[in-house]
Amino acid sequence: MSKLKVGIVNVTGYAGVELARLLSRHPQVKLSSITGRSAAGQKLADVFPHLAEIDMTISAELGEVDLAVSAMPHKSSAEVIVPLVERGVKVIDMSADFRLKDGEEYPKWYDFAHPAPKLLRQAVYGLPEIHRVEIAKANLVAIPGCYPTGALLALAPAVKEGIIHTDIIVDSKSGVSGAGRTLSLPTHYTEAVDNVRAYSVHGHRHLPEIVQERQAMTNASVSVTFLPHLVPMSRGILSSCYATLKQGVLGKKAEVVELYRNYYKAEPFVRVVDKPPETKQTWGSNLCLVYPVVDARSGKLIVISCIDNLVKGAAGQAIQNMNIMLGFSETEGLEALPVYP
Repeated sequence: MSKLKVGIVNVTGYAGVELARLLSRHPQVKLSSITGRSAAGQKLADVFPHLAEIDMTISAELGEVDLAVSAMPHKSSAEVIVPLVERGVKVIDMSADFRLKDGEEYPKWYDFAHPAPKLLRQAVYGLPEIHRVEIAKANLVAIPGCYPTGALLALAPAVKEGIIHTDIIVDSKSGVSGAGRTLSLPTHYTEAVDNVRAYSVHGHRHLPEIVQERQAMTNASVSVTFLPHLVPMSRGILSSCYATLKQGVLGKKAEVVELYRNYYKAEPFVRVVDKPPETKQTWGSNLCLVYPVVDARSGKLIVISCIDNLVKGAAGQAIQNMNIMLGFSETEGLEALPVYP
């Protein structure tokens, strides 16, 4: 049986090149087409020498494929995806262009009017641990943002079981690769090294994603405070999430941990761990490490999660969704252990 053909739109960004690395080893599909406007006509190996084994030329336009993954920036991604969907191609979008269900949110958070608001209702939010059934039937999947991935996986069991109140704080630290390859002053080496910086203090564009999915879990209004920070490392996200426990839960520390273990016991890529996780423990893998703690002094649930922002936060999650959409084993091509040190 011939392998299904998969293409990458914009292979030259961090998420796109990570996707190429992972797809090149996938046993069920063939990476058959890659695009990148700034590098069109060049060999992939000349742009990224670490991918020398992938003998492909970067094109300006995507060839015929069974499934396309867009790693374009927001707004540009939607412009590419709409004609692909109209042609009947299955599409996975790694930008933010189809994550939000309300088209009116895009001018507020992304400074553009959405070109295909009707498609927003069709798109499935690609967090498999929550939306697996819908993903299996989808033709268009929106990969969650890296920050929402870690935050939502940290909070989902507590939200689903109704053990916390609706006021939540998410404090996240991300490596510099989360800002992409485009040059900017804050991500220059001398600006980022030996430094930790809070940003988007008045509202990060991933916030409406977290609120949307958190509300969908219980159909209740929520209050979410989300504060991201840039830390001087290349990749990884650590999120510390805080919520007030409901009365009667406080004295049940062991039961809360067991609740988390039971919730994720069948999930191949979420591990509930016994001590605070570290970002290096997820590097290069599709894992999310989750550590729930009951703080009896403050009456809070504290949950720490760690992911590699370029794998579970982007390319790996895209492949996980692809596997579900195409009927493959969910772990195909994603079995690699984390890289250490």
